[in-house]
Amino acid sequence: MGVVVIVGTAKGAFVLRSSNARQEWKVEGPLFKGWKVTAIARAADGTYLAGTASDVYGPAIQKSSNLRDWRQVEKSPQYPEGGKRKLNQIWSIVPNGKAHYAGVDEAGLFRSIDRGETWEPVTALNEHPTSGAWVPGAGGLCLHSIIVDPRSDRRIWCGISAVGVFRSDDGGETWHAKNEGVPVIVEDKEFKDIGFCVHAIAQDPKQLDTIYRQDHRGMFRSSDRGDRWQRIENGLPSGYGFPLALDPRTRALFSAPLESDEYRIPIEGRFAVYRSRDGGESWHPAAAGLPERNAYFAVLRRALAVDGLDPCGVYCGTTSGTIYASNNCGDRWQAIPCVLPRILTVAAFTEN
Repeated sequence: MGVVVIVGTAKGAFVLRSSNARQEWKVEGPLFKGWKVTAIARAADGTYLAGTASDVYGPAIQKSSNLRDWRQVEKSPQYPEGGKRKLNQIWSIVPNGKAHYAGVDEAGLFRSIDRGETWEPVTALNEHPTSGAWVPGAGGLCLHSIIVDPRSDRRIWCGISAVGVFRSDDGGETWHAKNEGVPVIVEDKEFKDIGFCVHAIAQDPKQLDTIYRQDHRGMFRSSDRGDRWQRIENGLPSGYGFPLALDPRTRALFSAPLESDEYRIPIEGRFAVYRSRDGGESWHPAAAGLPERNAYFAVLRRALAVDGLDPCGVYCGTTSGTIYASNNCGDRWQAIPCVLPRILTVAAFTEN
């Protein structure tokens, strides 16, 4: 048994391998040298999928069964030529049994029913009545987060920046904005239920109606599938941040707060991951081994991941190219001995 952590950067992907002890690491790569690697996923059959983007060749989805040999999917997500949107990159890939989903920039959702070989737009969301009023955040107009409810694959949540959370209860046929209780960022004159800049969402693995949300304006929780949200920031030094990760075994939550949307750096130059063990009721620093001064990097919304082992491994990639790992649910961290390009996404998996 072992752990593989795949790190997508602005100049390729790197594969980090360790035993279950997660004390020593072997670094392999780069894969897709010189390309942005913006999304990583693994399907139930063991197939890996990667979202890549080239300034020359554009975005695509790649597939591999062994993390060495890759092939590009011929019919990756794409918008019609001459349409109102341009597909800039793949933000997220979620394999889910019968259907795989991909979220893209400019914001849209695509679905594959043949294990990622061909992709079709989810028109009801992409052409939502509010879509003409969608506006980008600083990171672009991106659909970056997707949750498919394990009780029913007909219920799907999507997070779009800077638009908000949408939910479908009928397999994507209809979509409704779910942002009540969250402060608006850019209020639209006509559509009052959009204009919210969600950064990340996560579902509680045991209380499945509970959804967590790291937003531009704070940290929030919903106990009714997103219908209403309440602020949960007790102990956090700032409500502002990008990533949100959840250990499926212990339900521990992890966040990486930053100093305001204006500055976007660790508070007082001290980088700290914060952890909640009580569903967001309270947060405490889990920062032993992390830089206590002169740290001025950020952790992007897809760059914090967990492996789900016992105890949980947590992995945090930074914009400065350093990746920190904890093999004990955040109690203590170590820097993996490599300095990579700007880290965009991190995913962790166990291997036999």
